[in-house]
Parts: sequence; structure tokens; C-alpha cells
Amino acid sequence: MTAADAAIEAVSTTPVLLVALDFDGTLAPLVDDPMTARMMPRARAAVDALAALPDTVVALVSGRSLGHLREIAEHLDASPMWLAASHGVQYWVPGAGEQPASDDAADLALRDRLREAITASVAHLDGVWIEPKEFGVGVHTRVADAETAREAREAADRLVAAEAPGWRRRTGHDILEFAFRHEGKDSAVAHLRERVGATAVLFAGDDVTDEDALRALRTGDLGIHVGDAETAATLKVADIDALVDVLEAVARQRVARAQ
Repeated sequence: MTAADAAIEAVSTTPVLLVALDFDGTLAPLVDDPMTARMMPRARAAVDALAALPDTVVALVSGRSLGHLREIAEHLDASPMWLAASHGVQYWVPGAGEQPASDDAADLALRDRLREAITASVAHLDGVWIEPKEFGVGVHTRVADAETAREAREAADRLVAAEAPGWRRRTGHDILEFAFRHEGKDSAVAHLRERVGATAVLFAGDDVTDEDALRALRTGDLGIHVGDAETAATLKVADIDALVDVLEAVARQRVARAQ
């Protein structure tokens, strides 16, 4: 048995498993228009199969706002899937729905002013798209050329540094985002682990923001990185299909364990 097989078997046979998964680039291909992202059919089937198993909790952990995450994940009110959105600030709990997230009127007002200022500063740049986020703003540059993307990032950095130097700055696949809330995917996974009483966690992601969660995993957990970048994950897989192979193996082993 390889080390990877042993790690998969360990989480597959744990009493209560939390399967926490990033969405973009992990279950759904990266696309130019972020709101058109959808899970690959095999990925959808795999997460649905896991979520239907006893003592197995599936959660999507994403930087997307809760409304956007529900839309792209085609998440219905009756879904058994948990959601941790906005890097762990917003939550959807099966059977209970959206959980209240505290905020401050001054923070929200500053968010709105910065969104307007950043939008105006990059309006002349082709291929740059500003995403309003619940607790900040995202600057998308996927379809911009390298020089344009650099100019957009520098403009946003200048404005945030001047007006909100304490905001959290994150980079990802062709996105720069800022938020006045400082939660990360590490705190999201910790919160979910406690809420569901998980005895082990499988976490998978593909981007820089997923490394927070991967570094925070414990002995007995399994971290998976999708892609070939440097990572703190225990296991690296080439692409979404390869991740689905792992998820399907976990489902099979948990079914066998229950028999």
C-alpha cells in the first residue's frame, strides 16, 4: 500500500468524516466569467454520493459570497451540503439555512466607497472586472493581458493602502481581493470540524487561499492539492478528474466500512 493509499484509507474509515472542498478549480473548471462556473458532472455525482452517506458531511469552502456560491453550486434549500462562503465568514447549515454574520456599518460604508473608487480607477482597462463581495471587493484579470492586469492590481493596492490598510489582501487565480473581515479557510474548516464533530477532515483545493486550510490540518486528516504548484498538502492530484477518483475511492471505502 502506498502512502497515498494509506492516507485515503485512514480518512475513509474514520467515524465521522468532514469532506471540505474548494469550488473553483477543484470541482469546477476555471472560466472567464466566474458566474458561469459549474461542477463537472463526475464531481457533482461524487459529492452527492458522499453527502448521502451516514457520518459523512460534505461542505463547500469558498471565497465566493454565499449567494454567488449557492448559485454556481446549484445549491437548493433541501441540500444536505454545508457551505462556508466568503472565506469562512458566511455559513449555510442544512435544515437551518443561512447563519447571521455580524458586520459594522462603518466597514460596509468603506467597502462601498472603495468598490466605487476601484471600479472608477480601472474602468479604462480592457478585460478587468470588479466583483462586489459581501465583505470587500475582488479585482478579476483573467481575460486581461499581463500589463493591464499589473496596472489594475497596482491601482487597487494604492487605493486600499490609503483608505483601508488593515484590510486582508489575498491573491488567487487571476484575482486580487480585499476584505475587512480576516477569517480564512483555516478558520472555516476548524469551525466546521467542531460543528459536525468530525474525527477527521479531507480538504481539497487548488489555489493560494486554500493553503491556509491545508497548513492547519491535523494528524489523521488528508489535504489534497489539485494542480502542480507548491503546496502543504499531503497529496497532489493533476486535475479535477483525479480528485474525483479520490472522492469516489473514499465513498466506496465508507460504504464498505458501514456494511
